[in-house]
Amino acid sequence: MKVAGSGLSILYVDDDDDIRTIVAMSLQLDPAIDLHMAASGEEALALLDRRGGWTPDVVLLDVMMPELSGPATWARMRERPRFARVPVVFMTARGRPPEVSEYRELGAAGTILKPFDPIHLATQIRTLLSAAPG
Repeated sequence: MKVAGSGLSILYVDDDDDIRTIVAMSLQLDPAIDLHMAASGEEALALLDRRGGWTPDVVLLDVMMPELSGPATWARMRERPRFARVPVVFMTARGRPPEVSEYRELGAAGTILKPFDPIHLATQIRTLLSAAPG
C-alpha cells in the first residue's frame, strides 16, 4: 500500500466540473501525486482501457453520477483483471452510517464526505490507503 511521501497515481471520477477543479487544485499541491480525471464512469472506463498498461494506485469515485454510478463504475472496473484489486475511495455528500457501511461492504478502502477539506485531501487519501487491508 502507498504511504506518505511516496508517489501516488490517482484516477478521480466526478460529473461535477467545479468539484473536479477543486480536487485538481487540491491534489496538485502534492508533487508526488499523478492525477488523471474523468467526468463520468463511462469516460473513466474508456480512459483505463485506452491507457494500455497504466493502473492507478487508487480510484476516487463520486457515488452519485448519471447513467453509471460510482459503485456501478467500480463493479465494471473489477470485471477487468488488471483493476480488480485497485482500491477505491468513494466521495459523496451522502455520508449517513448505513451508506458508509454499504460502501465498506462493497470493499471500499474508505469514504470521503463532501464537502471535504481541500488542504488535507491528499493526506486523507493516503491515510485511508495505509489503513486499508491488503
